[in-house]
Amino acid sequence: MANQNQNQNQNRNQNQNQHSANPSQNANPNEDFDLRETSPSLGGGRVPGNDRVCTAFDLVEQMHYLYLRVVKAKELPEKDGNGSPDPYVEVKLGNFKGVTKHFENSLNPEWNQVFALIREGIQASVIEVTVKDKDNHGRDDFIGRVCVDVGEVPKRVPPDSPLAPEWYWLENRRGERAKGELMFAIWMGTQADEAFPEAWHLDATTVSGDGVASIRSKVYLSPRLWYLRVNVIEAQELQHSDRNRQPEAYVKVALGKMVLRTKISVSRNVTPMWNEDLMFVVAEPFEDRLVLSVEDKVGNNKEEVLGKFSIPLHDVEKRLDNRTPASRWYYLEKHTQNENGQTNVVKLNSRLHLRVCLDGGYHVLDELTHYSSDLRATAKQLWTPSIGVLELGVLNAQGLLPMKTKNGRGTTDAYCVAKYGQKWIRTRTIMDSFSPKWNEQYTWEVFDPCTVITIGVFDNCHLQGVDKGGGAKDPRIGKVRIRLSTLESDRVYTHSYPLIVLQPSGVKKMGEIQLAVRFTSSSLLNLLQMYSQPLLPKMHYLHPLSIFQIDSLRHQATQIVSMRLSRAEPPLRKEVVEYMLDVGSQMWSVRKSKANYCRIIEVILGLAALFRWFNQICNWKSPFVTVLVHILFLAFVIYPQLILSTMFLYLFLIGIWKYRLRPRHPPHMDIKLSQADRAHVDELDEEFDTFPTSKQPDVIRMRYDRMRSIGSRMQTVAGDLATQGERLHNLLSWRDPRATALFLIFCLVAATVLCVTPFRVMAVIMVFYVLRHPRFRDKLPSLPSNFFRRLPAKTDGLL
Repeated sequence: MANQNQNQNQNRNQNQNQHSANPSQNANPNEDFDLRETSPSLGGGRVPGNDRVCTAFDLVEQMHYLYLRVVKAKELPEKDGNGSPDPYVEVKLGNFKGVTKHFENSLNPEWNQVFALIREGIQASVIEVTVKDKDNHGRDDFIGRVCVDVGEVPKRVPPDSPLAPEWYWLENRRGERAKGELMFAIWMGTQADEAFPEAWHLDATTVSGDGVASIRSKVYLSPRLWYLRVNVIEAQELQHSDRNRQPEAYVKVALGKMVLRTKISVSRNVTPMWNEDLMFVVAEPFEDRLVLSVEDKVGNNKEEVLGKFSIPLHDVEKRLDNRTPASRWYYLEKHTQNENGQTNVVKLNSRLHLRVCLDGGYHVLDELTHYSSDLRATAKQLWTPSIGVLELGVLNAQGLLPMKTKNGRGTTDAYCVAKYGQKWIRTRTIMDSFSPKWNEQYTWEVFDPCTVITIGVFDNCHLQGVDKGGGAKDPRIGKVRIRLSTLESDRVYTHSYPLIVLQPSGVKKMGEIQLAVRFTSSSLLNLLQMYSQPLLPKMHYLHPLSIFQIDSLRHQATQIVSMRLSRAEPPLRKEVVEYMLDVGSQMWSVRKSKANYCRIIEVILGLAALFRWFNQICNWKSPFVTVLVHILFLAFVIYPQLILSTMFLYLFLIGIWKYRLRPRHPPHMDIKLSQADRAHVDELDEEFDTFPTSKQPDVIRMRYDRMRSIGSRMQTVAGDLATQGERLHNLLSWRDPRATALFLIFCLVAATVLCVTPFRVMAVIMVFYVLRHPRFRDKLPSLPSNFFRRLPAKTDGLL
């Protein structure tokens, strides 16, 4: 047995060595994973630049569509059997054909449906609008039609009012006037037309039923989330069945499917005390009730309910500031069932002391802090005016890979989702195309420049209607994140971003998406002032949440947001919302730990270079530089007041020198930064493993899960350390041009002030300020701390 185990260990070590020596070739060396600047024709022929043209939809290429709005019909002829027809309208233009819904037994139906076809797809000179009678036996009867010459269709350009529909006489097949009239409007417009979002595109008429709604572009709003804080203080006069033992009481609080409980009270009597905070996430409108019960742990897996009661959420007090909410006593109730199954409620003398409030002074974390697109407090009373506008033009995609098989060949039905703040957008689905063109433009208000917009591309797998079983999921094609603070104001950025997905087989490029982005600031002074403000609302600093509370609350928030958006029409499905919110990205993996390690090494390389330079000075590698250092050292000894002023002046000059090397493009997903191109097969297998793992026996599974949990904390700490170093490096890198400009102005002012102020005076002031009494300290972060936390880091480029 010993020899057998030794042989197994040797084989296992050999396999591990083979994995280490032969990392999986995840990334094709011929593939281009870099960002590319493009020059599309925007706004009807305008080439992007630093100019500003205030026209509607000026960040996308204008696409002309033929629109047909079928409104209603009247005085249709009856059937031969004196019955009313089941009319519907068929729109035919060349090889494209679309039909409206049908009405049963109606002589005056009203459809009010819009059809659209891109102008480049028009292959006929006449559009036929035919009214037919639906026959259940498969042969529909002809009622009448109207033919319109495409060349005579008028053009309409918003903000012109919508074109008024007109009545048209129906004609038979010989062109003679028939009985009945049809009201419709036909015009040439662009994607800026208000009819565009609701139009049924004739190139997607193979979609029918409930699937029609899933191909249209829509705008969604996330529900407004609140923190519900339940402070369980104490109870009095508890009544339990066994008088011979002291109760081991705890309080269980349930809100929907979420259940939290306090610890067992240390005071084992009928007046236990807890003084614990339990927190939930709730969404407006408040529909649930908060159910609280006091229970006694009688034995192993056995509890006795001593009483319970419920509180409607709309009756809970809303707290906007640091004020302590009022506490209240609640009487417990005993719920019993009689023989007929009816529930009897008996009010007890026992009561529970609580402090319950809805905290509106916090920002509810429905995303990772590094990728947050909204940092405002929940309560609208605490919101500040917007500082600018973010405009996004979703242009097109190129080189998408086939995501599914249809009729024996690969195909992709792609759509985009973008999320910023509470507003989510979804473009229309372009069917059966590996190079879809959306050319849709959207706008958001910006309240903080240090926020991130996320754009994801997905394949629509619900074109045949709603999946009742919930088995089908929309596969992810890729994602892009853009931090607003890295964008210059009033500049149009047009780039082609690689769509990268990490799979168990390795990193894979799924195609490219072309975007046009512009951030417009309404006031430069207000924009610069944001860098001195705390990153999060005040309540996060006055009453900070623990890391365990944040993890639990973030999980609750994402579940609520995904559930609410999945109930919209068309639904924004759970897998889409979770991918956009980076759910599960904090789980530990070897690849992420290596990426954070390399980030730390890259930051430390600057210090290592400084030590190497100093070693060269000591070894007289360059006599001229060594003599110059000796002269500077003697000058600083004689005039110590020049030390700080020279240092700040040197930083100022470095920053000015690096201005010409400033980044020209927004950050993007970097596979090298993420170590995705060098990940081993076993590392990816571990990263995509389920949690808890299913690959090992029970004991090893428990230890493995515990190791991953601890490793995730270490990974977060390493990532935070790397982030701080990168922020320090970005003080002079012009990654955030406004922050670097502010820092350089500070350096210049500091160099001037320190040049004329005695060094001893500055030293006394600085030391006394650092050692000041706590009475003179503010609980909120200092101005330099707020400025430093707003600096960008490379977290935006991690997969």
